[in-house]
Amino acid sequence: MITVIIAGGSGTRLWPLSTAHYPKHLLQLIGERSMLQATYDRASKLGAEVYVITEASHSEHVRGQLPELSHDAIIVEPGRRGTANCIVMALDYISRRHDDDEPIAFIHADHHIRDTDGFVYSFNAAAKVSQENSEITLIGIEPAYPATGFGYIERGDVLDSEYGVYRVESFKEKPDFETAATYVSTGNYLWNCGYFVGTWNVFLNEINRSAPGLAETYRRLRDIEFNTEDYQKTYLALENEVIDIALIEKAQSLTVVSANFDWMDVGSFKDLHDAVERDEQGNHLRGNNIHAIDIESVYVRNEEDKPIAVIGLDNIVVVNTPDGILVARKDISHRTGEVAKKIQNQ
Repeated sequence: MITVIIAGGSGTRLWPLSTAHYPKHLLQLIGERSMLQATYDRASKLGAEVYVITEASHSEHVRGQLPELSHDAIIVEPGRRGTANCIVMALDYISRRHDDDEPIAFIHADHHIRDTDGFVYSFNAAAKVSQENSEITLIGIEPAYPATGFGYIERGDVLDSEYGVYRVESFKEKPDFETAATYVSTGNYLWNCGYFVGTWNVFLNEINRSAPGLAETYRRLRDIEFNTEDYQKTYLALENEVIDIALIEKAQSLTVVSANFDWMDVGSFKDLHDAVERDEQGNHLRGNNIHAIDIESVYVRNEEDKPIAVIGLDNIVVVNTPDGILVARKDISHRTGEVAKKIQNQ
């Protein structure tokens, strides 16, 4: 199996740790490996061919973090043009180097997964199903709670009970809490984590059938020598498009495998705090010169030498880096992205 790691996000909701010039997938957030490195470690279990597609301004950081990857295994976007164009570019690149009957798995660089064996099992199942049915196969996550920040996949008919394979009935946008609770209670819905598998032929057939705009993009790129000035100009002229809207939700027939592994999208400091080790009071302190008294359920990270004092607080995030200082209530820390975007636009 060929694996493509999508490593192009900006992660504004984890500001000031994650910034435009050094986003969250490059950071050591949970342990000693960056999220990108941990994703590569998992991907390498799926097969020897692993590619990373990343935006030009981060490509040297990616090369530095993954010295085991050859220069040709890092696909560089001239600029961000959305996941749809990113995936089309990756398919173009892979089609120039590989046969058209090998499964390709697309995964993201900023997800936290502990169960590597389950990850491998689920992707192998998805590859098998995709080849047997000649259609794109998604991997969905059994919802752990009524999340309002994820889209949902409605499961249809059971195709293979052993591997947990279903026909995709429909897609649902990010719901409100009541609707999400209904989805979870029925047991018929999965979180859409943006993972999918198919051969190059399967992807191109579905693109030609369901997404004429992407098909035209593919043809235009395919006719140009890869990574030349003309190629880059053509790519930069594309409009931003999201793969779910541009292709996946328009596809005429899809299957989904229910994931056999744990999964977390570390999209806020609350998520990050849930993923890291905590003491008996539920606190996580990382860095030097942190002084805490009578705190509970607090995340503190200090990236500088200056002292930080946190006294008598709970449900709080305190982060100090050279790029800024964040103090936020943990349960609404996802709104950090609103501030980060304003700072970036200054």
